[in-house]
Amino acid sequence: MARKAKPPTARTVEALRHRREDATRKNIPTAEYQSVLEKEAQDPVRVGYERRAAIFIGPEFGTVTRPDLVVAAREAGDAGFDVLIACAFNYEAHATEFSKLGRIPVLKARMNADLHMAEDLKNTGKGNLFVIFGEPDITLLPAEGGRVRVKVNGVDVFDPSKGEVRSDGPDGIACWFIDTDYNEESVFVRHAYFLGANDPYGALKTTLKAEIDAEAWATLHSDTSRPFDKPRSGRIAVKGINHLGDEVMKVFRVA
Repeated sequence: MARKAKPPTARTVEALRHRREDATRKNIPTAEYQSVLEKEAQDPVRVGYERRAAIFIGPEFGTVTRPDLVVAAREAGDAGFDVLIACAFNYEAHATEFSKLGRIPVLKARMNADLHMAEDLKNTGKGNLFVIFGEPDITLLPAEGGRVRVKVNGVDVFDPSKGEVRSDGPDGIACWFIDTDYNEESVFVRHAYFLGANDPYGALKTTLKAEIDAEAWATLHSDTSRPFDKPRSGRIAVKGINHLGDEVMKVFRVA
C-alpha cells in the first residue's frame, strides 16, 4: 500500500538583528557572505592577453584598394593574427567603408606625405606621421523643393602620439568637399568650401592674383553647403581636411 505523502512543513527565515537600538547595521549577514581575505587580496586580479597585429604597408606611389585590404585581412586571419593595421599614403574611396573581415578588424592609418621626404625635412613635431582617423561630423538639412543641404559640425582625428581623439569644430577645418552623387568608386568633388583661419579670403586672393567676387566667396566660405538634389545613388561622400593636412572622409546615405 502506497504511503501518503506528508504535507510540506512551512518554514520561515528570520534575519538576526542587533539587540542594541543604536546599532548602525541592523541585519547581520550570514557567514558565507563574510570575506575571509585580507583587504589587499580582495582586489580583482587583472589578466592580460597577448594580441598580435599584422602590418600591411601600401605602395610608396599608388592607392590601396578594397581588394588589397581583403586579401591582407584574409592572410592575417589564416596566420592567427588578431587585427590588421594598414599603412598607406592613399586609399581609394571604396576602401574607407571596409573595417572588418570576419573576426579580423581592419584599422587604416594614413601616412603623411612628408614621409616621402623624411630625410630632407626638419622634424618640428607639429605634424602627424600616421593618422588613424574617424569621420566628419555632419548634419543633413532639408531644403526647398525636396533638396538637401549639408552642415559640417567638425572633424574627429585620432592623435597617435597622445592616444586621444582630437575633436575640432568648424574652425579647425581648412576645407571640405562634397560628392553629391557618390558612385562608390571614386570621389568627384561637386561642392568645395573653404573655412580656414587667418583670413582665407586674402590668402586666396593672393594665390590667384585676381579679384574675388565677395558675394560668390561668401557661399564658399561657409560650414553649410548650398542646396543640391538628392543623389540618385542614395549616397553622398563628405571629405574634410584640417590645418595639419589630416584628411577624413565618410559616406552618408540620403533617403
